[in-house]
Amino acid sequence: MAPFHLQPLIRAALAEDIGSGDVTTSLFVPAAARASGRIVAKAAGVVSGVNVATEVFRLVAADPAHGADGPREIEVEIVAGDGVRVGPGDELLRVAGCARDLLIAERTALNFLIRLSGIATLTAKFVEAVAGTGAQILDTRKTTPLWRELEKAAVCHGGGQNHRFGLYDAVLVKENHLAFGRHWSEALAERPDGMRAIVETENLAEFRRAMQAGADVVMLDEFSLDDVKTARAERGDAPRPQLEVSGNVSLDNVRSFAEAGVERISIGALTHSAPSLDLSMRISPA
Repeated sequence: MAPFHLQPLIRAALAEDIGSGDVTTSLFVPAAARASGRIVAKAAGVVSGVNVATEVFRLVAADPAHGADGPREIEVEIVAGDGVRVGPGDELLRVAGCARDLLIAERTALNFLIRLSGIATLTAKFVEAVAGTGAQILDTRKTTPLWRELEKAAVCHGGGQNHRFGLYDAVLVKENHLAFGRHWSEALAERPDGMRAIVETENLAEFRRAMQAGADVVMLDEFSLDDVKTARAERGDAPRPQLEVSGNVSLDNVRSFAEAGVERISIGALTHSAPSLDLSMRISPA
């Protein structure tokens, strides 16, 4: 995420947490005190959000409200960057600077890191589950408002791929669009040049209609494994449309769908249900 997009998000998160000031830190920590800190993994996973956490510390240090008089600097060392696998006890970040800055930034930095690393970790598990099949693991638009760019980056850090980013970069025809009666072929023929056409289908009859309408990708939404295999056989060796399984995909069944020969498997749970990766920050006075 570009800094001019990222910084307002971080500033809003900091304002939510700090409010009128960190009462506890102001009572216990002298303004001139210095400290060092380490963000450490407490569980195995894949890292995402390191650059975001780094920016949190830098923005706090740049705020004149809660440190020693005069300009302050914070040193940040990235030990495990985005996409790196870590285990319990492994370090992600080392920071040093004004003790108040470290304490004030701690929770916001960790909140970004644990959420994004959780997404990367879950994505990596799905990617590992389909290894060798040729199927891609993709995310969806089921993301946290204003976090989409970060969460989709986390999917990539876990080895997955991004589906469309928003409503503007691909045609994705769903049941609610078809309820208005427009013929598939006519509507798809009017899409902007070069834009992908993805059609969601709920049964084999709709799948066949979507193939005839010239879709680039046909989503097989909540299809049984047998129906996925039937669709794959009917598509044959033609390069288009690509087939995408969606709905009711889990770590238990994802490989079976991949082995049926589909090119794409989209999973909303990557971003809406990923458990956070357990991380902690340990601070020591300098």
